[in-house]
Amino acid sequence: MTQARSPHDHAMAIRYQQRSAEVKALQRQGYALATLRLRAAVQAAGGSGAGLAIISDIDETILDNSAIMAHAMVHEGDNVETWKLWEREGDPHLIPGAAAFFALADRLGVTIFYVSDRFDENKLATIATLSRLGLPQVSADQVQLFGPPKAQRRAAIEARHRIILQLGDTLHDFHGCFAGATLEDQHRLTGDHADRFGEDWIVFPNAAHGTWMEAEIRPWDAPARR
Repeated sequence: MTQARSPHDHAMAIRYQQRSAEVKALQRQGYALATLRLRAAVQAAGGSGAGLAIISDIDETILDNSAIMAHAMVHEGDNVETWKLWEREGDPHLIPGAAAFFALADRLGVTIFYVSDRFDENKLATIATLSRLGLPQVSADQVQLFGPPKAQRRAAIEARHRIILQLGDTLHDFHGCFAGATLEDQHRLTGDHADRFGEDWIVFPNAAHGTWMEAEIRPWDAPARR
């Protein structure tokens, strides 16, 4: 049994994602950890980023899209055409820590791939947005949008580079086993891959989107009073 998400629940999720200082702190923390792992991986490779790669999701990992989430909530529902319009004409901003991290990766000579399920028809607009925000290595080859599954896109990158870090806000950003998995299986799989989180997989918070959103809440079954 699932419990339908109420408008109040969704408003609280978006308010937390957009307005809480805690989310900003978690985002900074994620990039601080990613920076440590990046420096360590490059040092272990002899101090050069040649042949090394980072794969990063875009939305809620690099870009804050909470404004379009709020728009969809106010206007009662996600509309694909409205999201496409946001991709083309919206004004997202970078989440804290993103600019410094990707600038460092670029200086160290690490190749950056932006792998996202944004619409490929809006690829030029996404490239323009990332470029406007000052992100490095924003090219048609390195910005890979919706089409083949993310696992397939990652495999193609891995055939040419050694992937040292992956960044994302949903579990299928990291491994194909999570794509389409039930919530119960996702919990099991996170345990199976526990050694990756905080090492070469860095997860960013997203309170407003995920397969867990329709999950049944499990309240405490308090003992009856005598």
